[in-house]
Amino acid sequence: MMIMVRAIVRPEKSDDVLAALMDAGFPAVTKYSVAGRGKQRGIKIGEVTYDEIPKTMLMCVVKEEEKDFLIDTIMAAARSGEKGAFGDGKIFISPVEDVYTISSGINEAKPVEEEEAA
Repeated sequence: MMIMVRAIVRPEKSDDVLAALMDAGFPAVTKYSVAGRGKQRGIKIGEVTYDEIPKTMLMCVVKEEEKDFLIDTIMAAARSGEKGAFGDGKIFISPVEDVYTISSGINEAKPVEEEEAA
């Protein structure tokens, strides 16, 4: 089975995470600029409250057995300081039923034996 990993990280940490993923053997990543708020409900600076904070979402699909290594890689690169801080982000994991490569039509989520038998 394949899984989708979506990591919401601080924008200033996204290059660190992308480099760590590349070094760990995960070059295929989609990057989005997003905005949102976490449990702290935004941030107040002086009299101004910012409800939506800029973040970066990194998304990749990997084999389920690679999940823990991928999560550890993202967490190590995205964490602020040694202990982390509020606003460092979240990682979401979802199952992926199928993955098709458009150019070849190959379903990458199915084992090779299933593809050949079909």
